[in-house]
Amino acid sequence: MIGAHKFNVKNTLAIVSALLGLILTNALGAAEIESIAWCFYPTSFQADTTKPKQDTAGVRKDSVMQKVDSLTLSKDALDAPVEYEAADSGIIVVSAKKFYLYGKAKTLYKDMSLEANTIQYDQTSQMVKAFGSLDTSGSPQSKPNMKQGDMESLSDTIAFNFKTQRGLTQNTYYKEGELFVNAQKLKKIDEVTYFGYMGKFTTCNLDTPHFAIRTRKLKMISNKVAFSGPASPEFEGVPIPIGLPFAIFPLKQGRSSGFLPPQFTASEDFGLGLEGLGFYKVVNDNLDVTLRTNLYSFGGWTVNINPKYLKRYKYQGMMNLTVQNVKTLNRDPNIKDPFRSTRSYMLTWSHTRDNRARPGTNFSANVNFGSTQFNSTLLNNPFLNFTNQLSSSISYSKDFNGKANLSLNANHNQNNNTKLITLTLPNANFNVVTMYPFQKKDRIGSEKWYEKLGIAYSGNLQNQINVRGDQFNFKRILDTLQWGAQHNIPITLSLPSLGPITIAPSVQYQERWYGQSILRNWNDSSKRIDTVIQRGLYTGREMSFGIGFNTRIFGTYLFKKGNVKGVRHEIRPTISANYRPNMSRRDWYDLQVDTTGRKVRVSRFDGGVLGAFSEGTFGGMSFGIDNLLEMKVKNKDTTDEKKDRIIKLLDGFGFNSSYNFLADSFQLGNFNIYARSTLFEKINITATATLDPYETDNRGFRRNTIRWNARKLQFGRITNASLAVSTQWQSKPRDERKDSDRLPKDPFMTPEEQQRQLQFARANPAEFTDFNIPWSVNLSYSLNFSNQLKPDFSGFQVITHSSLNFQGDFSLTPQWKVGATGFYDFNTKAIQQLSMFITREMHCWQLAVNVNPIGLFRSFNITINPKSGILRDLRINRARTFSNQ
Repeated sequence: MIGAHKFNVKNTLAIVSALLGLILTNALGAAEIESIAWCFYPTSFQADTTKPKQDTAGVRKDSVMQKVDSLTLSKDALDAPVEYEAADSGIIVVSAKKFYLYGKAKTLYKDMSLEANTIQYDQTSQMVKAFGSLDTSGSPQSKPNMKQGDMESLSDTIAFNFKTQRGLTQNTYYKEGELFVNAQKLKKIDEVTYFGYMGKFTTCNLDTPHFAIRTRKLKMISNKVAFSGPASPEFEGVPIPIGLPFAIFPLKQGRSSGFLPPQFTASEDFGLGLEGLGFYKVVNDNLDVTLRTNLYSFGGWTVNINPKYLKRYKYQGMMNLTVQNVKTLNRDPNIKDPFRSTRSYMLTWSHTRDNRARPGTNFSANVNFGSTQFNSTLLNNPFLNFTNQLSSSISYSKDFNGKANLSLNANHNQNNNTKLITLTLPNANFNVVTMYPFQKKDRIGSEKWYEKLGIAYSGNLQNQINVRGDQFNFKRILDTLQWGAQHNIPITLSLPSLGPITIAPSVQYQERWYGQSILRNWNDSSKRIDTVIQRGLYTGREMSFGIGFNTRIFGTYLFKKGNVKGVRHEIRPTISANYRPNMSRRDWYDLQVDTTGRKVRVSRFDGGVLGAFSEGTFGGMSFGIDNLLEMKVKNKDTTDEKKDRIIKLLDGFGFNSSYNFLADSFQLGNFNIYARSTLFEKINITATATLDPYETDNRGFRRNTIRWNARKLQFGRITNASLAVSTQWQSKPRDERKDSDRLPKDPFMTPEEQQRQLQFARANPAEFTDFNIPWSVNLSYSLNFSNQLKPDFSGFQVITHSSLNFQGDFSLTPQWKVGATGFYDFNTKAIQQLSMFITREMHCWQLAVNVNPIGLFRSFNITINPKSGILRDLRINRARTFSNQ
């Protein structure tokens, strides 16, 4: 009988294999020896099946093993190699066919790995047993840890059969996906099925979890689902007297069909309600559908259906149809009916096609169409409540080998305040790229100047419908239908530059086709303007000639001291001479607009799809100046390779205007002024203005007198202006390595889905708080001023709008954060919308409180829920909504 032989596994596997061969040669024979040795060889070692050299006795000179030409495996051998190692030692008991590893032992078999202080393997039964150990203080160490796929378990002891995949573990901590399970006993009956006794479920990854669901019996199917019998929750180890008859935990990765649980809400206008009740259906690999409903006790309801489709490298998109029947409490004492009822709908559709699907063509859609009162009746969504503009676009384009391109578009714009809906469909654009008719195919030497003469074409067809939302019908669509077409033929010539000056002559011909002519006349009897629309085919033409000059002028001022090394000023002047004959004089006429006999010049094509060409002959020049101002400073960051930093003081500042030498009045054109800058790389400023250089009468109409005051240095008057200022400030993150993006990233999410996700985050900011950023502030201010002609031509009216948007949050403690977002209207001098939140970070749970004290609806929402996705519907929610209407 051969006893146990002890050896050091960590030295070299070659010595182990040699010793094993020497010991077992006499006991079992060479064929049996090689079978056992192969089973324990690591995958980096291979059996030598080549024919060995023989001496005259038929025995290898360098080995005591007999000649073996082929490898024969025994019946109890494994079907794959086992890699193993140990820090202390290993023992082979040949007679019993057992193998022992001691001290931080590790084994790897197929996709299964096992680590423990002690590992025992019985080849006859193919049973593996693993045990932990205690350190000098009596604390456990090197507990058996088994990993297979997404499954990981930590136990006191493990007994496992390689062949049958059955096993039994004691005091096991099991992890699969986001779910953690602790069971006194865990039994594995096949590759995917487990049974447990006296277990706890949780998604908290701490050794002592903050919460758990305790059960006596449980069953788990890997990557599918986990079940339990009667269960009860506990927090911080304290049982909660709430009994559950059973529990189901989804473990399947990816999509699966199932019911969507609702959440309870209450509103004094809508009554008690259940929101979000629905069903999710996976139709196939490329299509799924989500159906949700909201039900309220006063009789209101909402139905939402949301199909999504995706085919890799082909197309992707989604559709969202919402129909709501709003039945709210009537607060008007003059109306006897206790409820008010309205029905509305909203349809959104987003579609994009991969460019690789059909090169040269593209199709996309982004549709937002619905009832004008839909947004104003939505609950718990203050941002959509104040969204009054809706727009849609569907487009198809095709490229003809880079020589021409065609695009078809359908657009929609909707104003929920005025209830005006504008549809422009279909629109067609056809463009031919610039051709050079005098250019030779086989050119020798440099190009002649006439070979750079180019001609192009662009054509546009538009159809437009304007109708109110409450008058949307087929007859009204036909009555308001307008159409028009435009042709543009530009001729360009690239001449050699004269030093720093670039010369660009041009000729352009335009022709427009109109589907209607609008004639306006003053009615003496009714004292108002009568309008007559004549339908037919009408045309208008315009031709222009021009030559342009532009250059760039640089100026630099250097500093010898200080951190500022220099300032560079770049000036970009442009000037062009233009001539345009008066080819539209027959389309303009005088129109009396009041009883005093005052007249204005109007065109019969004013108010059409394309508009009218300008009246009169233009022979003059256009001019403009653009400025860029930059500063070079020393880089204080010594780790940066760049020695200096370039800071832009002005991204752009300038103006442009024109002067008509052939006009008998108003020769000087309006000045368009603009400025762009980013101060301190934080504050974005954009400003535009239109300056009219002429005086006006008491009604605001222009007079042919230049407005100039030499004493006060005043020139002209501002007729339109806009100013936009925005900035974003935030502190440095606590952990630079941590991702600070609040929203989850999905590369396959459509733009419409991203927008809906962003809207949900704005409506529920407490649930998307980034605790890694201690504080942040976002501010944006806008000012718009315009001087517009009144609809009755009686004069001008000034329209001004100014608003401030703000958003910010800060951390009271590393676990508490408060914040607010809102909108202030300077016209009404009131806050139109305000949302506040406070949230508490609780490791595996989150407390979120959202309050909307100002808006169309006042509401508050308190939610406590786990962060884990598999327990996202396990939440405590308290919500109330009150109407301000």
